[in-house]
Amino acid sequence: ELFQVDFYANMKGLDISCSLGTALGTNVDFPCNSTGIGVVSLSLAASGLSFLMLIFLMRKVNAAPRGTDEMNKLSELIQDGAKSFLRTEYKYLAGFVTVVCGILVLLYCLDPPTGQTIDGVRIGSCFLAGAMLSAASGWGGMVVATDVNVRTTQAADKEGLSAALRVAFTGGAVMGFTVVGLGLFGISLFFWLMTLGHNDENNKFTYAVDNLAGFGFGASSIALFARVAGGIYTKAADVGADLVGKIEMDIPEDDPRNPAVIADNVGDNVGDVAGMGADLFESFVGSIIAAAALAPSNDIRYIMLPFWIAGAGILSSIIGYFFVGTKDGATQKQLLFALHKGTIVSSLCVLGLSAVIIWLLFDGHEGSVKSGWRVYGCIIIGLLAGIMIGQATEYFTSYSYYPVRSITDAGVTGEATVIIQGLGIGMISCVPPVLIIVATILGTNALAGAYGIAIAAVGMLSTLGVTLATDAYGPIADNAGGIAEMAHLDERVRGVTDALDALGNTTAATGKGFAIGSAVLTSLSLLAAFKDKSGLNASGLSLDIGDPIVLSGVLFGSMLPFLFAALTMLSVQKAAGAIIVEVRRQFATIDGLMDGTAEADCAKCIEISTQSSIEEMILPGLYAIMSPIIIGLLIGPAALAGMLGGSIATGMMLAIMMSNAGGAWDNSKKYIEIEGACGGKGTSTHKACIVGDTVGDPFKDTSGPALNILIKLMSMISLTMAPMMKNYNETWKYWYYGLIPIAITVLGTIVVYHLYWKNPIDISAPVVSDKEEVSKEEVPEAV
Repeated sequence: ELFQVDFYANMKGLDISCSLGTALGTNVDFPCNSTGIGVVSLSLAASGLSFLMLIFLMRKVNAAPRGTDEMNKLSELIQDGAKSFLRTEYKYLAGFVTVVCGILVLLYCLDPPTGQTIDGVRIGSCFLAGAMLSAASGWGGMVVATDVNVRTTQAADKEGLSAALRVAFTGGAVMGFTVVGLGLFGISLFFWLMTLGHNDENNKFTYAVDNLAGFGFGASSIALFARVAGGIYTKAADVGADLVGKIEMDIPEDDPRNPAVIADNVGDNVGDVAGMGADLFESFVGSIIAAAALAPSNDIRYIMLPFWIAGAGILSSIIGYFFVGTKDGATQKQLLFALHKGTIVSSLCVLGLSAVIIWLLFDGHEGSVKSGWRVYGCIIIGLLAGIMIGQATEYFTSYSYYPVRSITDAGVTGEATVIIQGLGIGMISCVPPVLIIVATILGTNALAGAYGIAIAAVGMLSTLGVTLATDAYGPIADNAGGIAEMAHLDERVRGVTDALDALGNTTAATGKGFAIGSAVLTSLSLLAAFKDKSGLNASGLSLDIGDPIVLSGVLFGSMLPFLFAALTMLSVQKAAGAIIVEVRRQFATIDGLMDGTAEADCAKCIEISTQSSIEEMILPGLYAIMSPIIIGLLIGPAALAGMLGGSIATGMMLAIMMSNAGGAWDNSKKYIEIEGACGGKGTSTHKACIVGDTVGDPFKDTSGPALNILIKLMSMISLTMAPMMKNYNETWKYWYYGLIPIAITVLGTIVVYHLYWKNPIDISAPVVSDKEEVSKEEVPEAV
């Protein structure tokens, strides 16, 4: 077996002398003689360094002044709303996690892959840890973001653009280092724990990596629900606030008279901070798991490498953080470069540190040096691919460039042409990222096979600490602008926060493109690991794309991203409809609301958004989790591999199109508001672009970002199932087991339909403007 693996590995330029030396009792010096704790020693140290960085960042955040009492009151309302939502969401998810953990423990105790009944406890504890740490990263980032927003407003008021950027970016950096610190600490600790207590010492590292699939499954599950529920919340409130406030009532964005304005600002934090944090937490740990799972012949060096590269990335991100800064009065291009400096410096540091790691792990072993530098080439390709995808996304979503400006120009002829142009821009924006990803896959596969693709994903995500900081900074800047408007600060302050907000829209779109690219590489690696762990490569089952079984799986998988996107879009429409009814009702029935002499009932809109988003996350989550289980158990691993391939292909296209189209629509509106294009605010062109922005909101913040979690979650579930599918040497062999998840899915659909979808929302509340009088009897209560 070792000879066969050695032959295959060397065909891809990889050397496995550690595995051969260990098996033959020779060549057992460092790193071949590393223990479980030795494998993750550097990554544990790096996660500790990340926690020290968090202490430094928190002290810096707390040193920034918070502003007036009115500003602090608004900030506390936003934070309380965000905490209330996440508590409600986590309460529901706690039940889900408990049930799934119990099922995993039971299944792995009854059919243990290693022959030890304790396997159930191992996989269950990994699943629980992944879920808890993913939720903790989202919560921690949200708490800090809702504290930094008011400090950013104060900095914009008293110190200007440069200081405000630094405060907001520091808040985003807390999110970034929380994710990478918790992620690397959790996966490193549990890898070491999973190496303990095995009867078969020679395969303990393989068994440990297999158990880590449970860690990834737990993280993916929380990420999916956090992204979907948070995305529905934020866009329901945003759409409701914009359509009634800006279009019908003709009041400014974030005007305190708008009852949905607090819910809108809460949504920025639960969707774009907590949701994005959980999403990239899963990508980060998932890439490490995939690379370790594909390590040739259990060679310890290839298992160590992704952990050590991720650790080097944390140190590099810390260095990159200190290079971010700009001057007052900077243009959008200068602001973008200010953030790019941190990413570029971090990437260069990763390249240097990775070279040192390659030399440490591969130098001194016959045939290893060449293998090491081939893998290093994959790391370089992964880093460059991440930067290039970010640049391509920036071009299609920043108003500094033609695509976004063309949407603004289309607004001269009305809303329809804005939407048509935006869709076209979104579709054509798929071309550069796809070409980059294809080149990355082909290049890394030529250098190091499936392992090369996986380690490229690790390289791409290695600088996540600073990359996520540039993304999480956006919602903080958006909230800062909202607080400035609601606190009636000078227009000069709103000008500063608007510039930061427009930059945030671009960095958010760039972050989403980065997340999608890394998700595709990670999912492809997990698919390769699934084929290996399930025995599909040795089972004799065909993986020919022309095989009806495989092709059926491809077609079914290709449909799933569209179903998932449709459900989330419909959910936003339903929830936004309820918000619109409530906002219209309050404008019509609360005397003095338009005059500013009465206060809006913001709590009601927060309550509607919270309840709607929790209800609407169930069905997409159910289908995402059950689909791979149904196909795998009902038909077999070949069909499941086809399903994963189909979902990865269409999921990537749809996610890029929706995220970039939404970002472009948003910044076409900002181009008018900040630069005064096409006559500036209040014109018919401005209102047309607001409609485009409203259409794009669920594209870029709900459906699009959730699709990359969908493909990762299904891949991770498949990898978790893989050890139990080794006996599937023919299709339909155990089809009767597949009837169980089918029954659960059908029953869940019926229950959700009768509880939440059967009764339509009452949208009969009349449109009212400040020039109209509507009697209270004419306005029904919002459902």
